Amino acid sequence: MSSGQEVGEIFGAGTGPATALLRSPTVIIAAVGLWGMNVYLFKLFGIDYEKVLMLDLLKERREAAGENPRVVTSNARQNNNHTEDDSSSETSTHNSRRRSHNNNLNSSSQEVTASKLVIFSLSLLALLHFSTKLYINILDGSTIGAIFAFYTAVFIGIALPLESTKWIRLACGTVGHRALELIHPRCFCLSGATSSVMPRAVPFIDVFFADAMCSLSKVFFDWGMLWHLAWHYPEPVPTELHSILIPSVVASLPYLIRARQCLVMYTIGFLKNDPKKYQHMLNAIKYSTSLWPLCVSAYEKTVNSEAEKATLEKILIALLAINSTYSLAWDIVMDWGMMQNPQQFMPVPETCVPNSSAANLSSTSKALPAPTCAHAVLRPRLRFGAVTSIAILVVDTILRYSWLLRFYEHNLFPSNDEYILCTQFLEAVRRALWNLLRVEWENIKQAQSKEAEDDLTGSTDEESEYNPFIKSPNSMEMTPRVNGSSGQKKDRHHGLSK
Repeated sequence: MSSGQEVGEIFGAGTGPATALLRSPTVIIAAVGLWGMNVYLFKLFGIDYEKVLMLDLLKERREAAGENPRVVTSNARQNNNHTEDDSSSETSTHNSRRRSHNNNLNSSSQEVTASKLVIFSLSLLALLHFSTKLYINILDGSTIGAIFAFYTAVFIGIALPLESTKWIRLACGTVGHRALELIHPRCFCLSGATSSVMPRAVPFIDVFFADAMCSLSKVFFDWGMLWHLAWHYPEPVPTELHSILIPSVVASLPYLIRARQCLVMYTIGFLKNDPKKYQHMLNAIKYSTSLWPLCVSAYEKTVNSEAEKATLEKILIALLAINSTYSLAWDIVMDWGMMQNPQQFMPVPETCVPNSSAANLSSTSKALPAPTCAHAVLRPRLRFGAVTSIAILVVDTILRYSWLLRFYEHNLFPSNDEYILCTQFLEAVRRALWNLLRVEWENIKQAQSKEAEDDLTGSTDEESEYNPFIKSPNSMEMTPRVNGSSGQKKDRHHGLSK
């Protein structure tokens, strides 16, 4: 959020507005490729991100139906098997296998994989470069025309009924559906106060999607400016306050949507007398702190007085610092589940030790070293390992304050718009890293419930979701030493520390 809330040179003629037009597709293309990285790492470390994202929706559908679809399907199949004779059973089995084989082929072609996402993003980047060079340099057209030509080419390419691009159409349909769900009537929860039916909670997939939109807030601002540039073309956009109104409102939509979700959850917590409902209000306040830097930065471009610009610059820096610090603390404690209650993981006679040595501790009486800082920083369950998790935390901290590059803008960047493009790209990278620990933590929270474990594993093997992921002699994973019966309880979740 913090690193992509400043506005580039949006007024006048020249390269400023042209660069602003090219920023949006470039950042979106980078976000697609980085999501491919997320998909690859989720698969590598054994996290079924699709089930993590969809679990709340599955529960919601089952509650709406008043029954468990898996149980109903199982009973129907059992009744069918009792009424069929041997011959029909053999035929049915053959047909089922053939249908299963065809479904597997279709599922494979429609599956969203890391390689597909990376290839798709590289193809989009090549198309963007080719379309702009062709339209501007060869056809002697404008930047606006080149951007519209790019978007038109992408739309036509996706809309063509080709089997190779079917997964893209399905993915775009999913994105569009989730975007519509962000304004679903479920959000009007005030009626639940006088109704016996509890309002429906916002599912995790919509929270995750809205957070991703927040990182693309400046993309929405640039789209608003594209509308203004097209409206005033060929004249430059006038340096007036109303010129930034529409882009600022459009850029604020992700934060307003996310804050609204927090208020929905606060309302539900209030109706349920949840003692932790205040957390949703604090989260809503966090998103409100994201709106002010964007608005002040846009308003600063309309000011001509140098004294007023200097004052607004100081205000903007203060707002960015507040938002970055608030958001970083929320990332670590709430979104990633770290540092929530360090004392419970720091018993005096115990210490952090490598998992590889845990088995030998019960048979030795050696003096153990003092507790380390890893207890206070890391969760006891880390799917990506201690080293990777700490690295993500450090990089996220640095990127939260990437706006500090503004103090070195003239030394590092040819223009203000190159600086803005850099911060937008860094925010996309930060969001990709944030996704890893966010989905991991949600997976762990879901697995704490037996019903959630059954939904996530989809089998009777309860250990399948907690198997070790990558074994390395160099990976030193920190977990508290356990003795007696407590060790038996931790065995079930031993894989989550990997």
